[in-house]
Amino acid sequence: MAREFSVPDLIGFGFLAAFFPGSLVDRVLLESGKLERRVRLLPSKVVVYYVLAMAIYAGEGYRELYRLLVEGLRSFDPSLPVTVPQKSAFSKARERVGSEPLKRLFEEVAAPLASAVTPGAYYRSWRLMSVDGSTLEVPDTSENVTKFERPGVSPGEKSAYPRLRWVALSELGTRAIVGLEAGAYATSEHTLVVPLLERLTPGMLCLADRGFFGFELWQHAKASGAELLWRLKKNAVFAVEERLGDGSFISRVYPNPNSRRDGTHRGVPVRVIEYELTDPGRLTADIKYRLVTTVLDPELAPATELAALYSERWELELSIREAKVTQGRPAMVLRSRKPDGVLQELYGFACVHYAIRWLLHHAAAEATVDPDRLSFTSGLRAVRRKLSRPESFSPHEPPTATS
Repeated sequence: MAREFSVPDLIGFGFLAAFFPGSLVDRVLLESGKLERRVRLLPSKVVVYYVLAMAIYAGEGYRELYRLLVEGLRSFDPSLPVTVPQKSAFSKARERVGSEPLKRLFEEVAAPLASAVTPGAYYRSWRLMSVDGSTLEVPDTSENVTKFERPGVSPGEKSAYPRLRWVALSELGTRAIVGLEAGAYATSEHTLVVPLLERLTPGMLCLADRGFFGFELWQHAKASGAELLWRLKKNAVFAVEERLGDGSFISRVYPNPNSRRDGTHRGVPVRVIEYELTDPGRLTADIKYRLVTTVLDPELAPATELAALYSERWELELSIREAKVTQGRPAMVLRSRKPDGVLQELYGFACVHYAIRWLLHHAAAEATVDPDRLSFTSGLRAVRRKLSRPESFSPHEPPTATS
């Protein structure tokens, strides 16, 4: 007896549904008010998987990508007709679904991956995390310009494309991005990072570059119970209250300079670590570093160890590059012509990046190697090969990848 397969069944299996099972996709669609009963050529569930596939095949056009995904049907029934919608149908379907289901999907699956034995994932007892920001160019449409704005490139001139700004929270040992917030180019990273800092928990040590330090953000992050190790700007003033045996010193951070001078605020105790980089091969003259941490006891975290640890923050820079360049392409411009589609596409990229990082983490654990030694590019290529092969489509619901 011949088996019948629908397009939603087809796209709902293989790699995408192994990691993002149909039950989860249905739930985020329901919670977003986007789950529909009407049968369409491009129902909401298919659109979610299609947006995820867009992040795997960033260079493919709408219709070619759809052909690639449905090609597996031919192995079951060569005579089965497959209708490829017009390009406008994909745009309307994506607009109908919106960005909220993709954002919810990412938030459902994205969680720290490392175990206690994952190489490079912990410093002493603390799980290493970091926050950092970046930008992405989006299509030059009036709606995108209004929403995201076009940055200036020189006096009186604007860039060719509008840009969005986004900030990510990452687990450094696995390079998994576990939180993401996006907004207009003019939106401050200090604003976007606030919801991400709320995702920190006790037992974490969060690293951040000097652009994030400020009294309010420091207090907000500290309230999570996580420990902090952030770089300071050159002009930040910190008086030495107590010099410690490892060369670091205890100081205080205040809401503003006036409260420090007039005594209206007692200040918050912090520990400051100062050091210089002596590598003669460095191309930058910026060799003096100052770090501030919530770990006040040098016995728990010596200054030399924290200074060496700070370089791990670059793992997040690599994660951002993987999402922007490896998944996408150099100088990538997102394809969505409307702001909500831009956000939908961005969270699709985040979902896929996390899924690939999950695969690499588990492969590294089985081989007992550092996840950093496994190539993200190779992982992405393996997913592309698997997704386009007929045997990747199964009539049975697979177990969830995160169970």
